[in-house]
Amino acid sequence: MRVLVTRARPDAERTAKRLVALGHEAVIAPILEIVPTGAPRPPGPWEALIVTSAHAVPALAAIEDKDHLVFAVGGRTAEAVAEAGFTSILTAEGDAVSLAAMIRRDLAPGAALLHVTGLHHKAEPDASLRMAGFVVEVWEAYEARAVPVLPATAAEALRAGRIDAALHYSRRSVDILLRLVEEAGLSPAFRAFRHVCLSADVAAPLQGFAATPVAIAARPEEEALLQVLQTMQTFGKPSHRPS
Repeated sequence: MRVLVTRARPDAERTAKRLVALGHEAVIAPILEIVPTGAPRPPGPWEALIVTSAHAVPALAAIEDKDHLVFAVGGRTAEAVAEAGFTSILTAEGDAVSLAAMIRRDLAPGAALLHVTGLHHKAEPDASLRMAGFVVEVWEAYEARAVPVLPATAAEALRAGRIDAALHYSRRSVDILLRLVEEAGLSPAFRAFRHVCLSADVAAPLQGFAATPVAIAARPEEEALLQVLQTMQTFGKPSHRPS
């Protein structure tokens, strides 16, 4: 299958390697660029760090104490944190709900936490943790900046009808992609193929837009996303949950 991957380039290239290993062809068309914000690090101290994306890891170089406890949202983020030299890492199940639950289980209310995140981040897990009595400081260390126009690789493949499926990893990236596709006049072509999403939240903007049911991974991790893609290839139709 020819699979559209619109993640930021380093992530897209890593996903493309996995797709090729599974016998697919990746159409890489990054619609996000990860750039540092230059925002100063809050002074602390903190009892633990929260990391909800591997994109936050370069900023962690500014934290000298690598013995800090780190709560990572999922496996890929935990691996990146470990590669940055941190030695005490607890890993949630890939979503904000499990991350907040893990922190509430392992730390007492009142603990000071530093959430190293992006400029366009969601309210969770911070809101739930504050409601539970934790002190959460937010360091918006990077920005996932939208590109101004649909990348040529995606536009050309859409015009030629050369895409069989697209992988979607965040709701914001889906919103951006839909806007770029519409501005390029390629919405009909974008509706025609199958869309595979990391979660129901990611899939929400596509519900009612795509011509075929939107497929949703069983777990919010890339392995589960690719399993859906393999099911689609094997049985000729997407595996999806009811919306």
